[in-house]
Amino acid sequence: MKTEILNKNIYDVDEIRKDFPILKTLVHGKLLCYLDNAATTQKPQSVINSDVNYYTHLNSNVHRGVHYLSETATKVYEDSRVKIQKFINASSEKEIIFTRGTTESINLVAQTYGRSVLNEGDEIIISAMEHHSNIVPWQLIAKEKKAIIKVIPITDKGDLILDEYKKLLSPRTKIVSVVYVSNSLGTINDVETIISLAHERKIPVLLDAAQAVNHLPVDVQKLDCEFLAFSGHKLYGPTGIGVLYGKKEILDSMPPYQGGGDMISKVTFEETTFNALPYKFEAGTPNIAGSIGFGSAIDYVNSIGIKNIAAHEHEILEYATEEISHINGLRIIGQSDNKCSLISFVLDNVHPHDVGTFLDFEGIAIRTGHHCTQPLMDRFSIPATSRASFALYNTKQEVDILVAGIKKVIEVFK
Repeated sequence: MKTEILNKNIYDVDEIRKDFPILKTLVHGKLLCYLDNAATTQKPQSVINSDVNYYTHLNSNVHRGVHYLSETATKVYEDSRVKIQKFINASSEKEIIFTRGTTESINLVAQTYGRSVLNEGDEIIISAMEHHSNIVPWQLIAKEKKAIIKVIPITDKGDLILDEYKKLLSPRTKIVSVVYVSNSLGTINDVETIISLAHERKIPVLLDAAQAVNHLPVDVQKLDCEFLAFSGHKLYGPTGIGVLYGKKEILDSMPPYQGGGDMISKVTFEETTFNALPYKFEAGTPNIAGSIGFGSAIDYVNSIGIKNIAAHEHEILEYATEEISHINGLRIIGQSDNKCSLISFVLDNVHPHDVGTFLDFEGIAIRTGHHCTQPLMDRFSIPATSRASFALYNTKQEVDILVAGIKKVIEVFK
């Protein structure tokens, strides 16, 4: 990954850590060392304040009322949509659909676009490193439509084999849906090439960007993808809120995902006329507080700068990789030359769950298991890994704590 040089005069990680109250937590008498950011990131005080402020001063439904609270809540809610539009450089706020998260965003595309275009024998291309949320929705619609799922293989280092991807593309391919950054390996996929090759055959592309938007600058107009899905809680925002970006012309052509209030223009017992974008896909009362909090999280990330964050995290990743690589009996799973800030590893003769449990008593929070990527674990012939994932507030000192903790695990289980 090409990163800019970190300007330490601008990026003060000690000051940044003060913005996250949970980092002062004691775990088993030790200061929390939080290294589970690929699962969810912690929230700055400004995002927490946003949630409290909404329920204290603005609580009202949006789009439905003419009174002060409703109109004010609606404005702040829609302001968040615009912030997200600008953050990923969408051409219009109408291309930003609020969902519950990446999972619902992908299901929306599978159940609307997929159902519209797939016929028996048609093909869907995904990759061997996909999260279950980018596998199961396609399996469900493929089974219904008698379509076929094709899988891009990966190398032992954890890179997609693009020559094999080219061979999979065919006149029967109706959509390519791939992860931008692997949540288990850290691999940053060459999505520009993936999109370009698909577009040569006029095949649309969905990117699962859940692990990308918090680590990399993302420009959907430059990428030219048809869809992009991501979640608020991995970008320092609330849980239960996410986004589906879609090109306006393709969203206009898709049927609604759910029926109910706010997604309609006119309803009679005979038929319904649907609302315009983005509301056609936002049935019912939305997660108003979550959407506003997501906007606050975007403000926070912008105040630091995504390029500064990427540079800091890359520095931490390089340091951690070097230190962890020296531990005897440890093997890193996912060694792509183009990685984001996480390290998955296995220890000889120690199950990852034991690693995670032991490290917890040292105050260290990592993730253990298959990380919702069971086919990927099968590819590497392992049941699970231990995963340490880094964010904008992590430090080299925390890496040292992790390394010391792993060495204690090895000593105990030796």
